[in-house]
Amino acid sequence: MSYFITGTDTGVGKTLISCALLHAFAAKGLRVVGMKPVACGYGEHEQNEDVRQLRAASNVLAGYGQINPYSFVHPVAPHIASINFGVRIELERILTSCRELQSQADVVIVEGIGGFKVPLNEKQDSAELAQQLELPVILVVGMRLGCLNHALLTADAIAAYGLKLAGWVANVLDADMPALHDNITALEQRLPAPLLGVVGYQAQPEAQVAAAQLNIESLQSHESDAA
Repeated sequence: MSYFITGTDTGVGKTLISCALLHAFAAKGLRVVGMKPVACGYGEHEQNEDVRQLRAASNVLAGYGQINPYSFVHPVAPHIASINFGVRIELERILTSCRELQSQADVVIVEGIGGFKVPLNEKQDSAELAQQLELPVILVVGMRLGCLNHALLTADAIAAYGLKLAGWVANVLDADMPALHDNITALEQRLPAPLLGVVGYQAQPEAQVAAAQLNIESLQSHESDAA
């Protein structure tokens, strides 16, 4: 029961939903841990804010380097950040860390960076990372103008890499988005996976509030139907 979390773009709430999933699975008595393979941009105490939130939402104590194998100071694309830092992002290192976490937890939530196909080095991108992890994918759709195209293109890309879209989350970014429910309905009709929940707009996002709006049972139901 581990999942790769991707989004329709950067800034759509992947960390919020990743932490919400951790809370939801933990509420069922499961050992959970979040992972951010690549993080760009430091917050306080030279820690990435996304990583800090994932660690706070986990109930398995794991090493920082396992949770976040690659961390860079500047908030730019990871392949650029790594070049500036004189490091090459190696997928095998990430895979090793993920396997270590899977041996310690019932559920590992792996949060991607940016959208689905973000360059990680001169040849490989985050889509190839997801492919090598061989995890089902949960798509976070940032509900705002343009989300339909972004969501459907991302779903097509996930399928093109031979990965399973296990579910998707509608994360409302625009409190006044026109035709919000019509947009959600359009995606429900077109995306080949269940809607796990509609997370309402929050001026100050809280993962536990978002967790209460998710139906993770839909993940198991969808997997049973697919089998």
